[in-house]
Amino acid sequence: MQYMLLIYNCERPEPGDPGFEDAVARVNAFADECRRRGVWVDGKPLHGEATATTVSVRDGRTLITDGPFVETHEHLGGYYVLDCRNLDEAIELAALCPMAADGSIEVRPIVGVPGVDHAPVEAGQPGVSAE
Repeated sequence: MQYMLLIYNCERPEPGDPGFEDAVARVNAFADECRRRGVWVDGKPLHGEATATTVSVRDGRTLITDGPFVETHEHLGGYYVLDCRNLDEAIELAALCPMAADGSIEVRPIVGVPGVDHAPVEAGQPGVSAE
């Protein structure tokens, strides 16, 4: 089953900051461990909450708000998607995630909904950027 590990309230050092290289090494070691176990699917950091745009539709009207949802007390800094045997393995890996020491990691199973197509789009197709 796939699980999403949501990384909250973890300050990320920027290149040139003290501890940046150590932080990158710890994150890479975690990703390597996930790959070694064969559970790695995806993982990325997110830009800061100031870059967020919140979209909602009410009575047929699209409402757009710059920044995160106003009542948010936590900020989402990134995510991992892991294909684990069970919740226990996902929790074990969340505890190994270096960001768990500074922030918190929310572990949530990813739901497959019959009839909903969430297949990945291949790179090179229109609208898909190569990273």
